[in-house]
Amino acid sequence: MSKHYVIIGGSRGIGLGIVQRLANADHTVSVYSRTAGEVDAIVQVNPNVSHTILDVLSDEINADMFPTVIDGFAYCPGSFNAKSIRGLSVELLRADFEVNVVGAVKTIKACLGGLKKSGNASALFFSTVAVARGMNAHASIAASKGAIEGLTKTLAAELSPKVRVNCIAPALTQTSLMERFFSDQEKIEALGAKYPLKRTGTVEDLAAAACFLLGDDSRWVTGQTLGVDGGMSTVQN
Repeated sequence: MSKHYVIIGGSRGIGLGIVQRLANADHTVSVYSRTAGEVDAIVQVNPNVSHTILDVLSDEINADMFPTVIDGFAYCPGSFNAKSIRGLSVELLRADFEVNVVGAVKTIKACLGGLKKSGNASALFFSTVAVARGMNAHASIAASKGAIEGLTKTLAAELSPKVRVNCIAPALTQTSLMERFFSDQEKIEALGAKYPLKRTGTVEDLAAAACFLLGDDSRWVTGQTLGVDGGMSTVQN
């Protein structure tokens, strides 16, 4: 059965991968992001996909901007600033918290009415493997994403049984945000060797997991953080 999904930050990277998978499955997808990015190519050929310019940090956000009924919601914007605690400024910490946490809260609050009207909706956030496994120079992002994992559990409790709320915690994934880590094949292979599954993540890896948690196949899953990380958070070999 076709559903209506809202994807915040779906113009590139993992968000775009989610949009593509949902569109290929004949769902209706409303995308909101600061720029059209690569999603315009999908909008031009698929009438069930639309894009609206939205800056979650500076724009006023209200329920009228979103569909009346929302079957699934995913918040995909994020940041990555690798700084040691000595080099981490309060301004950067606040900026990371704004895009990762405050933007997530602002948008899901505006979508609550639509999610509840669905009666069987799913919401999805993104964390990082660095919350479960302490990593050098990850203080800011781990702090923000740790808050997201707490938010996930809180909302899963508050919104049940009408809305399921889950989270994905990826490890290093080949997206434009992380492109500096994938500048050549030698570097890609060296990074992949650190993982139990001997490779880094792809957009498809994360989009597939996201669509599982957004869809009916995960209808008895809520309040969970799923590690999609090549085994990094739990396995050492």
